[in-house]
Amino acid sequence: MGRIAIKRIYEPVEDDGFRVLVDRVWPRGLSRERAAVDYWAREIAPSTALRRWFNHDPAKWEAFRERYREELQGKSSELHDLTQKSGRRTMTLLFAAKDTEHNQAVVLKDVLDHTR
Repeated sequence: MGRIAIKRIYEPVEDDGFRVLVDRVWPRGLSRERAAVDYWAREIAPSTALRRWFNHDPAKWEAFRERYREELQGKSSELHDLTQKSGRRTMTLLFAAKDTEHNQAVVLKDVLDHTR
């Protein structure tokens, strides 16, 4: 697997390699064509309950990270499949949240970086 990057899905498409949407719900106001997503990884996105609880509240960030990591422990085959799909290309994890520091893509990138 190549390098892993993270990026808001609303940013322009550049040389992003394999583009993976890591949100459970499709981003508002964005067509599938404009999103240019290669793979929508809904199954490894945070559960609806966790996403609603977190609600992008930075005060809950550490607890969210811990809970999301716990959810990902039960998804090792999905994570493996994702890395296989990307091959040796750069994988760009796409998210819709406005907060670029406190979102699931940050946690997922860290998990994937440590499983290589």
